[in-house]
This record gives sequence, C-alpha cells and structure tokens, in this order.
Amino acid sequence: MKKLVFDQAEGIVYRPPTEAHSFILRVTTGCSHNACTFCDMYRQVNFCIRSEQDIRQQIEQAARHKPGIKRVFLADGNALVLSTEKLLQILALLSQAFPNLTRVTCYASAKDIIRKTPAELTALKDAKLKLFYMGIESGDDQVLTAINKGATAAEMVAAGQRAAVAGIKLSVSIMLGLGGKERTTAHALNTARAITQINPNMLGILTTTLLEGTPLAEAAQRGQFNHLNQKEMLAELKLMLEHINVPGPCVFDTTHPFNLLPQRGVLPKDKPLLLSEIDEVISVQ
Repeated sequence: MKKLVFDQAEGIVYRPPTEAHSFILRVTTGCSHNACTFCDMYRQVNFCIRSEQDIRQQIEQAARHKPGIKRVFLADGNALVLSTEKLLQILALLSQAFPNLTRVTCYASAKDIIRKTPAELTALKDAKLKLFYMGIESGDDQVLTAINKGATAAEMVAAGQRAAVAGIKLSVSIMLGLGGKERTTAHALNTARAITQINPNMLGILTTTLLEGTPLAEAAQRGQFNHLNQKEMLAELKLMLEHINVPGPCVFDTTHPFNLLPQRGVLPKDKPLLLSEIDEVISVQ
C-alpha cells in the first residue's frame, strides 16, 4: 500500500507498523535527540520544526485526496517536543479537516512527556492525541547511559505513568541484547521491572541489530560490545518475560522482522504459553 504522506521534505519517513494505514503528518523533520548509539534513522537529517504553513498544506492536500481519514500519526522522531499550544492547534486543524478522525498518535520520549504538565497531557488526550509510542529500550541505567538514550529508567517509568494517568495509551518498545553479554541479566531484570511499573497497553520486543555506521556497530568492531547470539537473545527474552508482572491487559508482540521468534499474546493471560514457546525454540538452538 502506498504510504499516506503528503510531504516532500528531506529524509525517509518512519512510522510504527501499526500506523501503516494512517495519514503521516510531518510536524517535525528528524529527531531532536538523534544521539542513541544504536539508531541510524535520522543521522543524515537536520532536526527542524515544520512551519505552520507547511503543516497546513500537508493537511489540506490529504483532505482533498482522502477526506475520510480516521487515523493520523505525527512524524518524525519526537513530535511531542512541540509546545502544547502548537500541538493543540495542529490537532484542531486535523479534527476540522477530517470529520471521521478517531485518533492521533506520535513517538514520545520520556523527557518530552515529563515536560508536559498533567493538565497539558489531559488536554492533548481530549483533542484526540490518544497514544504514545515510547522506546524505553532498557530499564537498566548502565545500558541507558552506554547507548546515550538521554533518560534514566526512573524517568522512563515516571513518563509512562504520567501518560497513563492522563488517559493516553502507551505502546512501549524494548531491545533485546542491548546490554551485550556483560549486562544481559541486568538488562533483562531491570527492564522487566520498568515494564511492570509502567504497565503499558502494548509491549513491542525488538532485537538489537548492528547497523553500519552507528556508534554501537563501531564499538562492536573494536571489541567493546559483545553481541548476543540467537540462543542468548532467547534466554534474555525468557528471563525478562518471567519477571514482567503487569496487571494488564498488555499486548505482547515480538513479530518484528529482526526477531527470531514471532509471538503475540496478551499479558498476563498468555504468559505461560509464551514462555513455553520460547523454551521450545531454545531447546532446538
């Protein structure tokens, strides 16, 4: 399916898999942080906030071609860096342009969420910004420092809880193997603890991949990062899942193409089945 993007700005447009049928509205270009050692998404793109005229043009063009749009994803890397006033103006334009609009979503960093007051988050939710995609990557502070994530585990938890209180749903992602061989146990246990405290609506599992040109890949080439093999990745996943104790319901999803074992279930209900599937695959590795 052709991407629903009406924009000619620089760089590739990234969006979560669940936003495949959404209108992608670029309110920023690039990522304001753009320093995580594992990520190459926006390294060649200069961060900027798009002008009001630019945003209006994208919305007007989309409305002419697809007036029945129901879902919108605010791109690029962290739209929540915009002021609440500007975000509310954009959300109002979207509601006016698309009468059938049901929800707006965006990527959100922990610090961008924390910068918003509870009242601001509630106002955004009431204006149809209903879900944040937050990549916490790890709940281990040593790993977070090593990857230059720009937030601590405590800040990740605080941000997730603040969004939940405002009624904004959370899709959280973590990365298997991000601590390497040395931190695999700490990464698994501390990430499980953070996920339990956040209690997200969705939990996406990704696998650390060494992307050419990233600082993490270069560290691996120097022998400063020891990448997990497939069996070790699965063992880390099992340990993490064993210690995730969310009240739920939380959709657990490992169906990303880079993952060895695609799984999908609902926690806590499906936890025993998910663990048994992991055990079965580990036994044949």
